[in-house]
Amino acid sequence: MIRALWVWGPAAAQMAAIFYASSLPDLSALPGGISDTVGHFAGYALLGALLLRALSGARASGATAAVAWWAWLASVAYGLSDEGHQFFVPGRSPALDDLVSDAAGAAVAIAVCWLATRAVHARRVQRGEV
Repeated sequence: MIRALWVWGPAAAQMAAIFYASSLPDLSALPGGISDTVGHFAGYALLGALLLRALSGARASGATAAVAWWAWLASVAYGLSDEGHQFFVPGRSPALDDLVSDAAGAAVAIAVCWLATRAVHARRVQRGEV
């Protein structure tokens, strides 16, 4: 139970944060003058990385190409559901460009994290640690 919470908790917390932000009828400007596009990219980059971590069981050896693909699909599906959720929030509306930013952010973060975990795993194998 504790391991599952440690593995999945961060991804669930990010999903909850995204849901909360999408529930606000009037989302004020982001801090530091960050654009909405960059906000979507960053939020889903974090979600993508956390989903890769969760789906790989928080193990470098578990971060396969297939797991990375599923992490991206799950991120995009959550982005799609988030845009649908905004349809029901007064003052908000779904937007295709937001979904594109979500998908791009998740793809970049997942690719970077996947490549890094592959390198870590390969180095461990080379050293005989695995």
